[in-house]
Amino acid sequence: MAQWEPRIIVIACHWCTYQGADLAGSLRYSYPPTVHIVRVPCSGRVEPEFIAEALKKGADGVYVGG
Repeated sequence: MAQWEPRIIVIACHWCTYQGADLAGSLRYSYPPTVHIVRVPCSGRVEPEFIAEALKKGADGVYVGG
């Protein structure tokens, strides 16, 4: 039986968090395949409905970074 791994959605601000994620990729760091990064123009514009929808569609957690 396979070990359970959580499905995480990362909502990353284009100006802050996403640049760190992009740098990590440039340095050849990798993310687990269960982490999905979604770039948004600004984390301040993330509506609560976006988070609720991600959870409703099967995400185990949502991280909003700004």
